[in-house]
Amino acid sequence: MSAQRPVFPFSAIVGQDEMKLSLILNVIDPKIGGVMIMGDRGTGKSTTVRALVDLLPEIYIVVDDPFNSDPNDPENMSDFVREKIKNNEPVLTKTKKISMVDLPLGATEDRVCGTIDLEKALTEGIKAFEPGLLAKANRGILYVDEVNLLDDHLVDVLLDAAASGWNTVEREGISISHPARFILIGSGNPEEGELRPQLLDRFGLHAQIGTVQDPELRVQIVEQRAAFDESPIIFRQKYEQQQNKLIDLLFSARQRLNQVQIDPNLRMKISNVCATLNIDGLRGDIVTNRAAKALACFENRQDVTSEDIFKVIPLCLRHRLRKDPLENIDSGDKVRDTFQKIFDPCLI
Repeated sequence: MSAQRPVFPFSAIVGQDEMKLSLILNVIDPKIGGVMIMGDRGTGKSTTVRALVDLLPEIYIVVDDPFNSDPNDPENMSDFVREKIKNNEPVLTKTKKISMVDLPLGATEDRVCGTIDLEKALTEGIKAFEPGLLAKANRGILYVDEVNLLDDHLVDVLLDAAASGWNTVEREGISISHPARFILIGSGNPEEGELRPQLLDRFGLHAQIGTVQDPELRVQIVEQRAAFDESPIIFRQKYEQQQNKLIDLLFSARQRLNQVQIDPNLRMKISNVCATLNIDGLRGDIVTNRAAKALACFENRQDVTSEDIFKVIPLCLRHRLRKDPLENIDSGDKVRDTFQKIFDPCLI
């Protein structure tokens, strides 16, 4: 971190528990599918997301491969790595921290998807490809601030890549594909417009945050921000122990995730809630199961409880309730009410 601009420590962020929980669950289980964070201006959305960088674990990648290919996953290797294996060339590996890539609002399609050097392709017969942001974000995090203001065409590109896990670039009859599996994190202000339902459904979780109203907490936040701005290094050192503890906890949780069990009866009730709320598709069922297991794992338990499901189910379903794009997203009360009707109210 010494070569990079210091980021605000995740463990120093006051309040905004729903947002922090959503991000932590995605670090434990990336297959949850990312998180959409909607809230007022100046509530620490982008600060919290960027603070996540410190907590991200290391992964194995192939040396000189611009797509962060997994050397142990043949299904999701780039053509560059496949060719090496096919030609019996040595595949060198190294570890690197999972990367977080920012997607600027004004980015062009070429910047996002990558470009093919047609001149080289036509004159030398070589598929020369300049990777874009989707290549860089493979097996990492793609962060889009003000995602609700993103150009519709780029939204379509993101939808295609998020759905297939691959990015395909085609120019003048030449086609190149590479793996593009990433955790999609978006943030925005609902006053500036809502997201298209198709894109909203791609986010595993939806966190709503508001401005902190407690005067004492507001003072604490202001003082912390002032201390960080004055001396980022000293401020980070104060939270180093808490940060390391959280990093170890997340690493341990990722290792143990497959050991967590969820009772078939609880699975049935989750699906019953989804069906009662008339949720389209099965993504809501799948994400709720995954998020509940990740939470149990984070709290060092091997069995999912009703309380785990109660904590995560509003995050998983509230953005899937809308049928009319003009409707506002439910705060979570409708989901909680349905949950309590189907699960035993005594357990909550």
